[in-house]
Amino acid sequence: MTIIDTPNAPAPGGHYSQAIVHNGLAFLSGILPITPIGEKLTGSTIAEQMEQVLANLDAILVAAGSRRENVVKVTVFISDMNAWSTVNEAYTQFFGDHRPARSIVPVLPLHYGLEIELEAIAFL
Repeated sequence: MTIIDTPNAPAPGGHYSQAIVHNGLAFLSGILPITPIGEKLTGSTIAEQMEQVLANLDAILVAAGSRRENVVKVTVFISDMNAWSTVNEAYTQFFGDHRPARSIVPVLPLHYGLEIELEAIAFL
């Protein structure tokens, strides 16, 4: 088991790792719209928040020895389902023709008042 810790994504804010690699799979913890230097995008548009989440996803995948085309499962937590079309558009542009399995979970506002969180599983 390998713990992934990259400075190119926000440091964990609690007792968890950015990702764990085990048996050829990378298990990525929930990714919030926080910059690598710790700026929380509270008050930013859902599009800006999603863009940061996806940038963080890419950075953690690279650090784990994977890439977006290797993502097999994504779970998206969203606090406003009315913003889903904006989120889905950014998601579609990010993944292109690749279509990982996906779940969308409506939630109450997230930590720091953020609107979106994403977790993923990828193979190496």
